[in-house]
Amino acid sequence: MPPPDAPLFASFPEYSDLAADPARNRWTIRNLLTMTMGADWDELSVPYTDPTNSETAMDIAADRYRFILGAPVVTEPGKRWLYSGGATALLARIIAKGTGKTLDGFARETLFDPLGVGPTEWLTDRHGEPIAASGLRMTPRDLARIGSMLLKSGMWGERRVVPAQWIERSTSPRVDVDEIHSYGYLWYSGKFAFTVSTGPRWDRSRLERFLSAIGNGGQRLYVLPSLDLAVVITAGNYDTPDQWVPPARVMREIVLPSIL
Repeated sequence: MPPPDAPLFASFPEYSDLAADPARNRWTIRNLLTMTMGADWDELSVPYTDPTNSETAMDIAADRYRFILGAPVVTEPGKRWLYSGGATALLARIIAKGTGKTLDGFARETLFDPLGVGPTEWLTDRHGEPIAASGLRMTPRDLARIGSMLLKSGMWGERRVVPAQWIERSTSPRVDVDEIHSYGYLWYSGKFAFTVSTGPRWDRSRLERFLSAIGNGGQRLYVLPSLDLAVVITAGNYDTPDQWVPPARVMREIVLPSIL
């Protein structure tokens, strides 16, 4: 994998015609990792069943990578976070090109097997490529293994699975998402505000920092380093406007008050 500051188009020389645009030519690997390409991309305001959704349009495009790399640059790269399944697809393609392996095969060899993850399902597109942005299915317990590994700075038992330096770099906040969340390298972070009851007449407020992986429908992996806690929540509220609220409420109103 190239370093974060490497030029993006160095990994895609076959699209050199697009790199001629000075705005696109400024893109780096870091812009993919932080979803700050500044490209015109919208997959949050319209459902995925709508062909105008950018991820859906990417999936049906004759060349998904040209579709992503050809998107107009509307804001300065590196300044503004905008969720993009296209950025994830480009990262997956870079991994596949660099390793000579499919994305699911690489993940199985370097992450899933070392963690003892059981059978998984990874949906593919019509060309047979794993859908990096949204295609992975695994059990809640197996997802929790990733959270536990994160809590141990990349260790699983006595085995080093991910370099500790990369865990630190990828989970460090780099760009604001909204008033609550920040974004690192594909990891969300923020703080839960909740109330802890300390007696029949006394309550106190508390803030707890978390890291999170977020999936459509209410899928969540929450990692709370100070509590040495990983929590997985699954749901089926796909494409519903309020799908983001229930998992956070479960954490604030049930999980955290019950253990503190």
